[in-house]
Amino acid sequence: MFPTQLTDSRAFDIAQALLGGFDRHYKLFRATSAEAKARFEHGDWQGQQRAQALRIEFYDARVAEASELLEARFSASTLAMEVWQQVKLHYIGLLTNHRQPELAETFFNSVCTRILHHAYFHNDFIFVRPAISTEYIENDEPGATPTYRAYYPAPDKLRETLQRVITNFQLNGEFAHLDADVDQVLAAVAQRLGEFRRRANFQLQVLSNLFYRNKGAYVVGKIINGFTETPFALPILRDDDSGRFFIDAALFGEDDLLILFSFARAYFLVDMEVPSAYVQFLRSMMPRKPRSEIYSALGLQKQGKNLFYRDFLYHLRHSSDKFRIAPGIKGMVMLVFDLPSWPFVFKVIKDFYPPQKDTTRELIQSKYLLVKSHDRVGRMADTLEYTRVAFPRHRFEEELLDELKHFCGSLIEENGDDLVIRHAYIERRMVPLNIYLAEATPEQVERVVIEYGNAIKDLVAANIFPGDMLWKNFGVTRHGKVVFYDYDEIEYLTDCNFRRVPEPRNEEEEMSGEVWYAVAPRDVFPETFAPFLLGNPKVRECFMRHHADLLDAGFWQSHKERILAGHVHDVFPYDPARRFAAA
Repeated sequence: MFPTQLTDSRAFDIAQALLGGFDRHYKLFRATSAEAKARFEHGDWQGQQRAQALRIEFYDARVAEASELLEARFSASTLAMEVWQQVKLHYIGLLTNHRQPELAETFFNSVCTRILHHAYFHNDFIFVRPAISTEYIENDEPGATPTYRAYYPAPDKLRETLQRVITNFQLNGEFAHLDADVDQVLAAVAQRLGEFRRRANFQLQVLSNLFYRNKGAYVVGKIINGFTETPFALPILRDDDSGRFFIDAALFGEDDLLILFSFARAYFLVDMEVPSAYVQFLRSMMPRKPRSEIYSALGLQKQGKNLFYRDFLYHLRHSSDKFRIAPGIKGMVMLVFDLPSWPFVFKVIKDFYPPQKDTTRELIQSKYLLVKSHDRVGRMADTLEYTRVAFPRHRFEEELLDELKHFCGSLIEENGDDLVIRHAYIERRMVPLNIYLAEATPEQVERVVIEYGNAIKDLVAANIFPGDMLWKNFGVTRHGKVVFYDYDEIEYLTDCNFRRVPEPRNEEEEMSGEVWYAVAPRDVFPETFAPFLLGNPKVRECFMRHHADLLDAGFWQSHKERILAGHVHDVFPYDPARRFAAA
């Protein structure tokens, strides 16, 4: 119950201090995102990657700062529940005209649960549901940049309008051949839309800021004609030799945008004053994509995590199936389970591992953190990390309960009708590649083996050695992309030493069933991958035709040397055949 009167004079000061902590966080978040423009203009690709990684750490640092401040000034952890309820009411009042209210509510939750050491699903003084609407928020101050710009091309003026769309972003530099680029975009639009009748409301709506990631800047918008809306994105790249820009491709439709904003890619850097307006615009183009994933794609992963949990609780209330052990080969270090009606899997680190897995819980957690902050190049699934997650115990199959208690006993706690898991990762569910191959047609085998090799090569380009490259550690997405999801053995490519197996010096070494040559901890012998990966003749034939270089130490070593020399590879979130240069 909320108090009927605001009687504690400390409550307003605490609410104000909390909001001040959030505002400081978002100011730093926006500044880092806005600086992406200058890094792109100057071709500072390593700086862009560092910014993408460091920005992830901002939120937890500001939460810690705010918690320490409240403890020092107000002894916050000793305050009664009634005081915190008053704090929340004051906080809601302070958010009335705020431009990021949903993010500020999540920040409030993070600080409060950190101070009071409660799991938020058990508390009624925090924001279990949003209190402030995010509809129609806009900066009405004179000269403020709107969320999106609307362009109304006159007949036969679409070309000039497209050129104005590009130049309005005011990139500091020259385009190599903007006229020719716009001609190719026009041709792609004509191919996509075909013959159409222009309606009265024919317009282009384009988000006002570019989306930066790695070596690209993306124009994102939609073409509206009558009742038809066509999402589009135009990747702008920079030629490292001349320093000039060019439009690389034209992407159209929801599927192209879903791949661009995939959960397997690094978060975008985009300067947003009203993030909810950006999310609403993007959701209109990708209605199948949950708002939680859109927030995460924009670098607001804590908000994405909060929304995901709300969606999950809602789904639990409207479903009745049971959590089960996930289909596929069981992992050695992770216990994986799922809910058949929910498109995600839950992963819990086991308490003990077989002898061949020389690892620790802390080391495994560090690998997952590496993936969170690294460029995932569309080939590593993003994960949501939760502590003290409460599940309804009656929704668990007994076999799963038994395995959780046996393998993960230190992380399991029964609390009344709830089963509380102290630490878990959640990932988008995919079809394990080994299962996909077992059921695939010859044509599907060909396509997915090519995809598997391309996935490894994209990881190599991103300075990632996956470690365990078995088929079971990769999944197939609904778009047919192959994505890696088992991170306990990954290493930076530059930390590995790629070697060829030495020639045996005598018959005894040649016939030995054991490794007879010296092997250091991070030595890798790519030619030894074949016996584990290529037992199926059909798979082997396709693999050797397209990706035999993956069995050659020279391939890996050459990429390592290029990365150490400072080279940042291009990894495109679209088929290279879509590039204008390839046309």
